[in-house]
Amino acid sequence: MNTIAGKDLIGLGFEPAPWFGEVLREANGRNLSISQAARLARDRIEAIAAAEEERRAREIPLRDSPAPYRFNITVEDEGEEANVAAVRETFDELMRTPTLEAGAVMPDACPAGPMGTIPVGGVVAARDAIHPGMHSADICCSMTATVVDGVSPAELLDAIHAVTHFGPGGRKRHEEFDLPKDLREAFDANPFLTDQKIRSRARSDFGTCGDGNHFNFVGISEATGKTILVSHFGSRGPGALLYKAGMSVAERVCQEISPETLPGNAWIPFGSDEGRDYWSALQFIREWTRLSHAALHDAAIAHLGPKATAADRLWNEHNFVFREEDEKGSLFWHAKGATPIHTPFLPDTDGTQIVPLNMSQPILFVRGERSDTNLGFAPHGAGRNLSRTQHKRSMEGESDAAIFARETAGIDARFFCGKIDVSELPSAYKDADRVQADMKRFGLCDVTDRILPHGAIMAGDWEANAPWRRKK
Repeated sequence: MNTIAGKDLIGLGFEPAPWFGEVLREANGRNLSISQAARLARDRIEAIAAAEEERRAREIPLRDSPAPYRFNITVEDEGEEANVAAVRETFDELMRTPTLEAGAVMPDACPAGPMGTIPVGGVVAARDAIHPGMHSADICCSMTATVVDGVSPAELLDAIHAVTHFGPGGRKRHEEFDLPKDLREAFDANPFLTDQKIRSRARSDFGTCGDGNHFNFVGISEATGKTILVSHFGSRGPGALLYKAGMSVAERVCQEISPETLPGNAWIPFGSDEGRDYWSALQFIREWTRLSHAALHDAAIAHLGPKATAADRLWNEHNFVFREEDEKGSLFWHAKGATPIHTPFLPDTDGTQIVPLNMSQPILFVRGERSDTNLGFAPHGAGRNLSRTQHKRSMEGESDAAIFARETAGIDARFFCGKIDVSELPSAYKDADRVQADMKRFGLCDVTDRILPHGAIMAGDWEANAPWRRKK
């Protein structure tokens, strides 16, 4: 019997398709006639169509309308209108994501990506699903405050400046802080964290602050008069690499089960092995970040010698995922730049949380309880009405030095790289008093203390003199 070829199937009216090879191998292996091969081809087409129909039936579509959410922002001037409108529009689209059941928008909210992805200041609750894009690459961005006795604010600011690290990359090998052995072993045991790049960055980035809006801040407690060191940064390289791995899994899963979902809103089902491993990896990154803050604070205190002692320490994350069990299963609360105040979300704090505003304004200590308005969260800061680039454009015509002098008068403000970053000065952020007014207006939380600013250190505009900029 002659061998049946692809041209024979084409001659019978079949369009070339990936299944040709499989059908031809089977037909020739069984010595089928051309008519039998044609029947085999028709059966294969029908089987493929049935499988595709079954797959489509399993697909999870977007919601027809947004799931309910609370909007805790008021508009007081024209400058805020565009930002608030963009936040509402993007949240309406976001809440069509099929896993989401509830959400809230904090007063410091601002869009942080394409329309339909979670904005900074957004909180959403997902049923049995973890959305990497909803905690973002800066996993567990968080705050630590240490009360330091025996030293002045000026001494403490100089000490943290001496031991801190801002900007790209991490510490040099001989300058790395010791990473606890049990944490190294935890990384080695989790499939998401065994990558050599993650383990290398876990060592080099430990006790470093990054750039952007991250800072070291020294101030005085309004309630007690004590000197307090506050730091703001996240999980650095390890978190960014975990996020990248998580997004890869989530996008692959959602291409199959919910292709309508925006790639940035893709999720990992918690019931899967990958979901459980990713959840565990998040907890290890959380602990890495908490200890990273503590290591930096301890280094500053050690630099001051025996006269300085840590009297108390607070820590909380504001860019993370919090798990809650109910009668339906697991509800995962994703906070993209929102501070948890609901007690069950706070396993290692006394309930007091830290909310920064800008370098010239007091840092707030807050407490609160879950309500129908806040859903268990408060703002994480002052937020922005304009992007960094838009703000810089709005300040054109005045020198960076003049802007810096005016906006940091009365405090010791420093940029680690030595170059002013106008996009991180106070005017780049929403009016702090208005954010606090909305906190009170919507009953989001109560302020228990204010840390009055002495000074702050931020990365500065390190990119201005980066090698690729100089070359260009």
